[in-house]
Amino acid sequence: MKITVPDLAASDLAARCQQLLTAEPGPAGRNKIAALLSELLTDPSNVNALIPANTGERDLLYRDPELGFCIFAHRYHGAKESLPHDHGPSWAIYAQARGETEMTDYEWATPDSEEIPGKVKPTRTYRLQPGDAHVYNEGDLHAPVRTGPTSLIRIEGTDMSKIKRRRYETI
Repeated sequence: MKITVPDLAASDLAARCQQLLTAEPGPAGRNKIAALLSELLTDPSNVNALIPANTGERDLLYRDPELGFCIFAHRYHGAKESLPHDHGPSWAIYAQARGETEMTDYEWATPDSEEIPGKVKPTRTYRLQPGDAHVYNEGDLHAPVRTGPTSLIRIEGTDMSKIKRRRYETI
C-alpha cells in the first residue's frame, strides 16, 4: 500500500500531540499544541500535506486510542457560520491554515437546561488568520463565521460528533 504525504504529516502531528498531552494533559499541554500548530501552519507545504484539495468539511485525520483526542482537517469552499457553542466536557484547538475566520467569544447570561437553551452574550470578536491557533478549554463559548473559503486543523479532546450538545441563544 502506498503511504501518501498527508498520512505522514498527520502521523507526525499526532505523535507530537500525544507527547505534549502525555507530558502535560491540561491547558498547558494544549497551549503547547497550539504553538506547534501555529508554527506548522506557516509553511504552505505542511498546510497542503495536512489539508489537501480533496479535504471535506470534517475529515478525521487521527483518533488517539489512549488519550482520546482527535485531529480533524476542515475545508470550507464558501461562507459558513455556526451558532454559539462550547465543547461540552471537552476542549478544542482551532488552527487557521487558509482564509480567515471571525470568532466571537461569549459568556453566560442565563444557564441552560435539558429543555431550555442557555442565553449567552458576546464578550469579544477577533480574527483567526493563517498560522493563528486558539485553545478553547472546557466550557469556553464561541462561534465562528467564515465569509469565504477557509481551511483549518481542529483538535478535539474527544470526538464531539459522539457527544450530545446543548443549545445556546444570543441575547
